[in-house]
Amino acid sequence: MLERAPGSGVTAVLGPTNTGKTHLAIERMLAHSSGIIGLPLRLLAREVYNKIVARVGVDAVALITGEEKIKPSKPRFWVSTVEAMPLDIDVSFLAVDEIQIAADLERGHVFTDRILNRRGRDETLLLGAATMRPVIEKLLPGANILTRPRLSQLEFAGDRKITRQPRRTAIVAFSADEVYAIAELIRRQHGGAAVVLGSLSPRTRNAQVALFESGDVDYLVATDAIGMGLNLDVDHVAFASDRKFDGYQFRRLTPAEFAQIAGRAGRATRNGTFGTTGRCAPFEPELVNALQNHTFDSVKTLQWRNAQLDFRSLDALQVSLAHTPDHVALTRAPIAEDLRVLDHAARDGDVRDMAHGAAAVERLWEACQVPDYRKLSPAAHAELVTTLYSFLMRRGRIPDAWFAAQIAQADRIDGDIDTLSGRIAHIRTWTFVANRPDWLADPLHWQGISHELENKLSDALHERLTQRFVDRRTSVLMRRLRENTMLNTEIGKTGEVIVEGHVIGRLDGFMFAPDAAEAGSEAKALQATAQKALAGEIDARAEKLSQAPDDQFVLASDGTIRWTGDAVAKLVAGDDALHPRIRIVADERLSGAPRDAVQARLDLWLKTHIEKLLGPLFELVKAEDVTGIARGIAFQLTEALGVLERSKIANEVKDLDQALRATLRKYGVRFGAYHLYVPALLKPAARALASQLWAHKQDNVDLGALLGAQHLAGSGRTSFPVDKALDRDAYRVLGYRQCGERAVRVDILERLADLIRPALAWREASTLPKPAGAFDGRGFVVTQAMTSLTGSAGEDFASILRALGYRMELRPAPAPTPETTAEAVATDTPATTDDASSEAASADSAPAEDIAVDAASDASPSQDASPVLDAQASEPIRSDDTPSETSPVVEVTPAVASEPVANDAATAASSGPSTTAVAETVSTEPVAEAAATTDATPTEAASAEVVAPAMVEVWRPGGRSEDRRPRHDRHRHRQPNRPQQGAQGAPAEGEAADGDKRQRHGHGRRDRSFDFKRPNRPAGEAGAASEGSSGEGRPPRERGHGKDARKDFGKGREKGKFQGKGGRDRRPDGGGPSHRPFASSAPRERERDRPVDPNSPFAKLAALKEQLAANRKDAN
Repeated sequence: MLERAPGSGVTAVLGPTNTGKTHLAIERMLAHSSGIIGLPLRLLAREVYNKIVARVGVDAVALITGEEKIKPSKPRFWVSTVEAMPLDIDVSFLAVDEIQIAADLERGHVFTDRILNRRGRDETLLLGAATMRPVIEKLLPGANILTRPRLSQLEFAGDRKITRQPRRTAIVAFSADEVYAIAELIRRQHGGAAVVLGSLSPRTRNAQVALFESGDVDYLVATDAIGMGLNLDVDHVAFASDRKFDGYQFRRLTPAEFAQIAGRAGRATRNGTFGTTGRCAPFEPELVNALQNHTFDSVKTLQWRNAQLDFRSLDALQVSLAHTPDHVALTRAPIAEDLRVLDHAARDGDVRDMAHGAAAVERLWEACQVPDYRKLSPAAHAELVTTLYSFLMRRGRIPDAWFAAQIAQADRIDGDIDTLSGRIAHIRTWTFVANRPDWLADPLHWQGISHELENKLSDALHERLTQRFVDRRTSVLMRRLRENTMLNTEIGKTGEVIVEGHVIGRLDGFMFAPDAAEAGSEAKALQATAQKALAGEIDARAEKLSQAPDDQFVLASDGTIRWTGDAVAKLVAGDDALHPRIRIVADERLSGAPRDAVQARLDLWLKTHIEKLLGPLFELVKAEDVTGIARGIAFQLTEALGVLERSKIANEVKDLDQALRATLRKYGVRFGAYHLYVPALLKPAARALASQLWAHKQDNVDLGALLGAQHLAGSGRTSFPVDKALDRDAYRVLGYRQCGERAVRVDILERLADLIRPALAWREASTLPKPAGAFDGRGFVVTQAMTSLTGSAGEDFASILRALGYRMELRPAPAPTPETTAEAVATDTPATTDDASSEAASADSAPAEDIAVDAASDASPSQDASPVLDAQASEPIRSDDTPSETSPVVEVTPAVASEPVANDAATAASSGPSTTAVAETVSTEPVAEAAATTDATPTEAASAEVVAPAMVEVWRPGGRSEDRRPRHDRHRHRQPNRPQQGAQGAPAEGEAADGDKRQRHGHGRRDRSFDFKRPNRPAGEAGAASEGSSGEGRPPRERGHGKDARKDFGKGREKGKFQGKGGRDRRPDGGGPSHRPFASSAPRERERDRPVDPNSPFAKLAALKEQLAANRKDAN
């Protein structure tokens, strides 16, 4: 009898994926009376089982896997995994699917054993890739090999971003962390994805695949588990990685493995595509060509392990497992998991004592077959196996109580995905144990319990996966959109756009803002669904806005026009500040006639709003009786938005006659000492609008700082600290002027000038009552009324005066008289006046004030912006008019020192409420000590017993105003510890431009030296002053050097260089410049009235000498 060939009765059906091999095996098996099919995955086995049950009924089909057994009483057909395939049944048909796995290092030896040793009585069918053809021909000569072509084409689609993948795409990665990350990203962009991992239970994987197959999600993120025969409705396969860990090392997939996974795309006759995404490197042209044409290197060797085991002893078993194959196409498989467990058990003394006899050794090998689902460590798994083996050998069964305790550890459904996955792996181990026929007293009972618990955990895991990676709301909406179902869309009262009960965004004005949580293609689809409702709503809103009354519109501080709270337009710069343009805030849904209607209505409202608040400017421009120079001034005032610095149009104002001035006053223009302005436009609303219009014309305005200044100005403050981020023009358009460290309202400056002007105009010979603050006819002292106006005091108020062109001197307080004492008592009692009534009175007197200021301007050519020339007015002027709704608010803030204070005795006078009773007694002890240290004469020693006079701060016109001071010199007086310069202040604000060229500090010192040389100056005064002027330890100049300096100093002025318009007068002795008498008939100030240097250590002694000299003169 002829020996049968190894391949006799064997048919190998080879070909790429999607060639219908599995379907052919099912059909062939059902054509036989009995049969069994081995599949690579439990999931695939379940799928094939369901198909066969649908054909022949549940009673005819058995399902055998490592963790699940469904076995009717008399089954005809068996579906199993390759590892769990029964070896003791005789069937007519046998099939093994995916035989190319025989080359796998981990599982290959099992497939090789089935290929070589398992046969059906009538037919054996081997299914796999075409790469197996050479090795099959070598191992199974005589086998019938059939090749089946692919039913569809597979094309390369290149590289795409994960978020750009088409619908029905499977994205493949090779680690759980990467799969989760990709699924999270797809959820945010496309609503969700199904997740398939090899570590998931079959029930969980089936639920996830059903989620994808049903269309609830359009993306599947999986490991290479989908390449093992799963039939999925996938159009595109994208590789997010090309490397995996095969149990031994990280390596790149082989072309055949790429093809196995890519072949899942385009099932049946539908073409599919594949490509790369994520961190996967682009495929080489050779690899692409191989995948498209299915040309791969053939499998040359299969993994093999001896199946004829010797169970006589433990050592004999290990020796039989170590046998090597005797065929060139076979190679010994690496040490697998069960072999490692066996080696560990063999080293255990208790195990070796129990493993005697073939039955005991075989039972040990069966225990070593328990899979390590938990993946804790080889040692931990080996300990579990030895424990099970110990129970089986000593008790014959695994104790129910111990087994129940192990199952109870996993009987919880709380926790996250990883926690539930760990519990499922734990319970799968006990499910496998329960399916051993003789390991438990009641295996069916424990199979049911373990299977039920696994299903419960699997359902909980599926729920967690869906909750984390699928947006149910979006997925349902997307499905209805694909089905062209009309969705219910409505818009709430507050603008919420609701689709199918879910808020997808808001309609603010005419702009639709999608919900921040909505993103990706589904958000676009939802917006498209809401398009009809939005279009109708926007048209209705446009119609409603075009007929809305003015009180429904508001111009916000940021330039946004709001209608009933919704932003509908923004201001943009126009041709001039008073005529800005409007840009509608809307998307493309507002177009055509509705958009034109909205534009026309908003333009009309803005024009009306500006004319309402800034109406006097428009009246001034349109006035026909404003002609000539007055018209030019009117235009400049309009361009300046109602507040114009007088110094900028000084010449034009001088040339105005009284008729033109009266015409401008008729339209509300006020001629002030510092500004031309319209009092009616100083209201907070008008100034806020003006500053807003001005800011839109500028390029680099700090809007935050401007808004802060607007808030302070609108709160009614007469002054507030300056923000360095804003320039002077910003404060001007707010109706304020930057004076030193504070911004002061322009009308308050005029009222301050009205208080200072009578004090400067008063003369000692005058029969009129002495005004508050008057000192000697050439200066004034600060009063409470002045500081109350600006809401500042001390150095803050001093910085304001310096910025206005005044300079401070320390002068001895005048000797008290009965009249001055009474006046001091009167002035020490603060008078409270009603601010509103004073403002009303000042408003009535505005024309008279303007006439007085203008008269002063005409009387002196340098009056334009200087308080010096305001003193030329022949009669006192009452305070300026202020906005009716704004009351002064006193704000005391720390000020930056702009000019040093001479001594403690002098600082008290600047902030006191009284003007005449400002002198205070100074102790004689410092004076006596100073006299003792300088070898004073007997007269000087005697004078130390007399009380020294107090010094007061007297402010005189003569400093240069802040805006006219050279830029490099504006902060000179702010340096601390700088000596006071006394009478040598900067030129007055009203002086001519040539005055800016004068030398400052050096000539001031020389002038004092010349003064000390005059014969009519007492020797004591000259000596004290000379020491005070010498600075800090500077030696006195030589006489000859002083004369030369005097000659050189006088040469530049003899030709009348400084004698022109606005220049200072010459001193009769040919010395340096002296201050003008300010058009006063008073005699020249006597030299002893000039102040000594307050920083000199003998300042108090010099003051005492002056008082003694005055007392002697009065006695004579």
